[in-house]
Amino acid sequence: MKYDIAVLPGDGVGQEVMAEGLKVLEVVGRRFGHEFAYKKGIVGGGAIDKFGTALPDDVIPMCKSCDALLFGAVGGPKWDIPTAKVRPEQAILGLRKGLGVYANLRPVNVYPMLENATPLKPEIVRGVDILVLRELTGGIYFGTPQKTWTSARGRQSVDTLRYSEKEIERIVRTGFELARSRRNKLTSVDKANVIETSRLWRQITNELAPEYPEVKLEHVLVDTAAMRLIRDPGSFDVMVMENMFGDILTDEASVLGGSMGMMASASLGGATSAFNAHRKVRRMGMYEPIHGTAPDIAGQNKANPIGMIRSVAMMLYYSLGLQKEAATIEKAVLNVLESGARTGDIAQPGDRVLGCREMGDTIAEAVGKR
Repeated sequence: MKYDIAVLPGDGVGQEVMAEGLKVLEVVGRRFGHEFAYKKGIVGGGAIDKFGTALPDDVIPMCKSCDALLFGAVGGPKWDIPTAKVRPEQAILGLRKGLGVYANLRPVNVYPMLENATPLKPEIVRGVDILVLRELTGGIYFGTPQKTWTSARGRQSVDTLRYSEKEIERIVRTGFELARSRRNKLTSVDKANVIETSRLWRQITNELAPEYPEVKLEHVLVDTAAMRLIRDPGSFDVMVMENMFGDILTDEASVLGGSMGMMASASLGGATSAFNAHRKVRRMGMYEPIHGTAPDIAGQNKANPIGMIRSVAMMLYYSLGLQKEAATIEKAVLNVLESGARTGDIAQPGDRVLGCREMGDTIAEAVGKR
């Protein structure tokens, strides 16, 4: 079977981890008899330097012609200018909106052998298995007006937090669907005591709840959710939240697994009932590790490629319907970690530390073993 994959490595360590993700994907192809054809593009800071825009016009059509998109990371100090009209991050926001991938799935699980890689007590993180569902194409990142101006009072800025009933309904329904396929608990995160959009969010969530009587629903304010992620993360199953809350809380949650470099994500659109991926179907999605470009270690072979490699596994599962192949990658990651191999971000004194390429090689070799 042949699959067309759009590849956008981006900037910084995005280039390095993408190479390892594709390395693993090629081994999957050889072992299971699949052919992966790649269509590559330039986005982010590199695209600004070459084309004057973070998201060239041909990128979204290219992505839409493919079965799935693998994305690295964008940004870096070179382009981090607050007054700039063109910024690398416009690429990722434009891709999400242009591809209609409104649901961002970020699994947060703790490997037993990495319980000591986190600053939290092992008994707090032990057994944690959370699926964070972040709304991705609405909220304050996309609301208008969004501008800065100068008046007699000095400089002023405004950002607009806006959500429609349709946007809330589809992401919350997806949360219920995913909870029903897991442990039947959904935590809806909002700030309904202060923010009007959160009050609408809570109202619509309550209206949907009777359609899912088997799912236990709880509403948690975002500040309380931040506290509970550190004090009692095991109390969560599926968490659903708006765009900015999800951006912030998943970075916090990455500490539970030992490093942001471990965390993968899938961004999907389409019908909510399709997210359980029980059938072998093709469904366009965008897959990326949640970390940034890490300019402090870029080009030094120090990045952790596991988040990218696990994103490849999510692509196989959700977009290509290749569930056995996805499970093979996840098992290979587990086996490599059980063997004691570590990248620097998850290493403890005395551990065997591998570089980015070497970790990719080791996981690829494990994937190839029958």
